Amino acid sequence: MNELSLNSKPSGTVTTSQRLFHTRIGISSFYLVAGLIFASWASRIPDIKVLLNLTDGDLGKILFAIPTGQLMMMFLSGYLVNKFGSRITLLISITMYALVLVFISFSNNFGTIFLVLFFFGTAANMINIALNTQACGLEALYNRNIMSSFHGLWSLGGLSGGIIGAIFVHAGQSILTHYTFIAIVCFILVAIGSRHLITNESTLKNNCEKNSKSLSKLDLPIILLGLIGFGGMFCEGTMFDWSSVYFATIVKPDESLVRLGYIAGMGTMTIGRFIADRFVSRYQAPTVLKFCGLLIISGLLLTVAFPYLITSTLGFMLVGLGISSIVPICYSVAGKSSSYSASIAITIVSSISFLGFMIGPPLIGLLSEATNLRIALAIASSFGLLIIIFADKYQSIKTEKYENRTLGNLGR
Repeated sequence: MNELSLNSKPSGTVTTSQRLFHTRIGISSFYLVAGLIFASWASRIPDIKVLLNLTDGDLGKILFAIPTGQLMMMFLSGYLVNKFGSRITLLISITMYALVLVFISFSNNFGTIFLVLFFFGTAANMINIALNTQACGLEALYNRNIMSSFHGLWSLGGLSGGIIGAIFVHAGQSILTHYTFIAIVCFILVAIGSRHLITNESTLKNNCEKNSKSLSKLDLPIILLGLIGFGGMFCEGTMFDWSSVYFATIVKPDESLVRLGYIAGMGTMTIGRFIADRFVSRYQAPTVLKFCGLLIISGLLLTVAFPYLITSTLGFMLVGLGISSIVPICYSVAGKSSSYSASIAITIVSSISFLGFMIGPPLIGLLSEATNLRIALAIASSFGLLIIIFADKYQSIKTEKYENRTLGNLGR
């Protein structure tokens, strides 16, 4: 590997392996920051709901702002990365993400917070495209799978954000104080990590871009992976945005424990993402995906059937473990597709999956308004069943293709 493939600056006596490691640490810091910022917002949703006197239906509509912003930026983000480079786009968007977090604390009505969260979503999407472009380039240089560890660091940031949020609430600190502290911490981490990002954009283009096949004929296994991801992200968004609200309005523990369900879910989600690869290697992706679906069903039903502190916490722990591996596995499997280039396959899967994240939280709010939050979460558990069904169908198709290929080789 050319020493200049990571950074155009002279490297002195630093070896290639050391530079790879430093770059990995730099990129990892941005995943950690992204998770920390998102979790900081999510950890104060119950407080914002009370401060703005929102019903579950109102909250559901407000939560629609973030995915709307993400959707509006979905195609523009790719253009910005290609035009200005992933590093510049990432630095601008992560700065915007932290600043918008602080502006959330100044929102005093429905319209204001919807607008602020819309920009929160646009920044999140730019980060997603630019940061994964960096990670993709580095993964190719490593020549082995390291993507799951990056997702694990996002979850670790999410776990840390939930814990910090609980501490600030317990200390009686305002949302503004909380979010300002998080923004300062993130600016420090960004300043340190930005020194080790990949700056030579030709490296990313060489390692992440391939000639793609025609999209005139969609590949069923890829569509199934997208639908599995849809179910996973539906439940993921539901846990992020509604777990603390569920604890505050249904479980009703001490104020200091309102975020316990969110923290428990993020904790097991973090653990699951760091250990997912070894389970996939041993039991194969479809089997792990079906088990994840079962964990989601079990966790949500346990939570709504027994709305008490211990059982609800355990329930969200199961949900967090269930959703932890779904998206990383779907992206990883899609990247090995024989029908499309890795970038095209992952784009298809992520686009379908993202719809679940977009639809989930607002739909739960509307269902809760029409019935109640327990029934809404019970309905959400059905997406775990869909994951099992689609994973089984995917496994059947891949097995059939393998058997047909084997018979064809034997017939030669």
